[in-house]
Amino acid sequence: MKVLVIRFSSIGDIVLTTPVVRVLKTQLDDVQVHYATKIQFKSIFEDNPYIDKMHYLQNDLTALIRELRNEKFDFIVDLHHNLRSRIIRSALLTKSAGYDKLNVEKWLMVNLKINKLPNAHIVDRYLNTLAPLGVKNDSLGLDYFIPEKDIVPVGWLPETHHQGFVAYAIGAQHTTKKLPVDRMIELCHKINRPIVLLGGKEDEQVGEEIFSFFERSAHSAAYEKGLKELDSKTIIYNACGKCSLNQSASLVKQAQYVFTHDTGLMHIAAAFKKEIFSIWGNTIPEFGMYPYRTKFTVLENAKLSCRPCSKIGYSKCPKRHFKCMKEIVLDFYLPE
Repeated sequence: MKVLVIRFSSIGDIVLTTPVVRVLKTQLDDVQVHYATKIQFKSIFEDNPYIDKMHYLQNDLTALIRELRNEKFDFIVDLHHNLRSRIIRSALLTKSAGYDKLNVEKWLMVNLKINKLPNAHIVDRYLNTLAPLGVKNDSLGLDYFIPEKDIVPVGWLPETHHQGFVAYAIGAQHTTKKLPVDRMIELCHKINRPIVLLGGKEDEQVGEEIFSFFERSAHSAAYEKGLKELDSKTIIYNACGKCSLNQSASLVKQAQYVFTHDTGLMHIAAAFKKEIFSIWGNTIPEFGMYPYRTKFTVLENAKLSCRPCSKIGYSKCPKRHFKCMKEIVLDFYLPE
């Protein structure tokens, strides 16, 4: 039997599909599992042992369809359920199933604040699409496999971080899913431990602002005295823009705790069963994208009538007050 799984984007959504490919490979006899995604997400599955063959969408959907037709699939699992994935399913003329994106329920929640959302994680809804194949949830959570070449040695970090550190993923796809910089600094101060900041090139400047605030140097003696009086143990290493996705995953795996906005590294942390402190702005965990099968704490401002204002996010707050992040209470406990 040959099965195709489709999910084109993004990092977090793709990581959330990893239980699907695992249960297909481990529960079906003599099965080949293929996966179609965008070429820029190739590294996510570089070392995944449950996938037999990858197929990549670059700029030409017709070329991808031609490639997929040659495989003669027996079943298609559509976990994206958008126009392109529906075109593929129609073109391949084989049995298929797609997951329900709950667009109506999400619209009601965003626009009318009527909650008709199921109390189910998106991973469980992904797995429900496998019902026609008789495949079930194995309850093992998410997977993320780091190629050996991308494992970051502890010596790569400053000596201050060798005895343990907290990872903080400061990025997110949309501004309204990220704390403002001053609140990021406040959070880092409250963490009060060595911290590795994680993010892409686009987060590098913010990471430098945070690093500069806590920087200890010969030119900051007065500030250093103030930090000592506050018993500040926050030491920042800005890894934003310095690591590939797999290298960032390696640092997440080594971290003692992970703080993160609603972003892909949150789900990678869940794959490693990390204790996660999950920060939510304009979106809500009730959409079903909270950390899966790991210990986590949600940090959110749940008292706003305008929240959620989107199922995805915006470049700026539609109400212009951004209270979901500016007034969020950063209350948590880190055991020694």
